[in-house]
Amino acid sequence: MLLVSIHDVSPRFERQIDTLAERLSRHLGHNRFAMLVVPDFWGEAPLLGNPNFARRLRLWADQGIEMFLHGWQHRDPRPVGFAARHLTAGEGEFSAIDEASAAQLLRSGRAVLEDITGRRLAGFVAPAWLYSRGARAAIATEGFALAEDHLSVWQPASGRIVARSPVITWASRSRTRRAASLLAAAVLSRTLQWQSVVRLAVHPGDADSPELLASIDASLSRLRHRHAPGRYVDLIGQS
Repeated sequence: MLLVSIHDVSPRFERQIDTLAERLSRHLGHNRFAMLVVPDFWGEAPLLGNPNFARRLRLWADQGIEMFLHGWQHRDPRPVGFAARHLTAGEGEFSAIDEASAAQLLRSGRAVLEDITGRRLAGFVAPAWLYSRGARAAIATEGFALAEDHLSVWQPASGRIVARSPVITWASRSRTRRAASLLAAAVLSRTLQWQSVVRLAVHPGDADSPELLASIDASLSRLRHRHAPGRYVDLIGQS
């Protein structure tokens, strides 16, 4: 199974999301990917203040695209630790949060997205795939069906891991990061071909880099030889 997702879905990146969605559809078939939605990216792009984009989210959900909550603002105002400060440009919103604060953001985000889409969310994915202990506890108590990090997908309530594999993804913030991610994608898209589940994630910044788009195309073409596009709910037998 090949699981593909678009991260940082927000009206702030509508043009880039359209570019990525069209490209993924060419490789995977119509709407065979997930969207990770941020309710108010950086506190500057609220879904509730953009009815046109909200209508598009509902249409995408109606067409079968899985919707995940992806933080609240995505940005961490007080990044703690090396990974949160330096590897994610301070965007590990759930990397050091306490359980009560995490639960409040999860409830608020879920209410916004489920009201917009009219559907239950597929799950939650923390920005930058970074979770504090409190965040993991809150995801479980709030009843999210699925969560994922860089290495696995799990059911928060039970802790059961339903898929193990690193995510193939790209970085666009600097020339050095782009070069490293291009090399990693080339290696992983070959070495992971024998995994039963392979995950691939794209971000809005990828849409503005021809070399990253070419790498995404090459990786998807290579993986499609052995993996059929799937949905996250297929991992737990839900529809």
